[in-house]
Amino acid sequence: MSWVGIVLVIVCLWLALKVAGFALKLLLWALVLFGLYWLLAPMLGLPAVF
Repeated sequence: MSWVGIVLVIVCLWLALKVAGFALKLLLWALVLFGLYWLLAPMLGLPAVF
């Protein structure tokens, strides 16, 4: 493999980790918002989730 290929693999791995980190943060924020809604919906008179 040439040095261009090695650099390309390293850059692709770095970008894949960045995308995975963003997706994980997005999933955790969605979980937090769902948990808040699940706890606060009965008190605010909103429809329950389940």
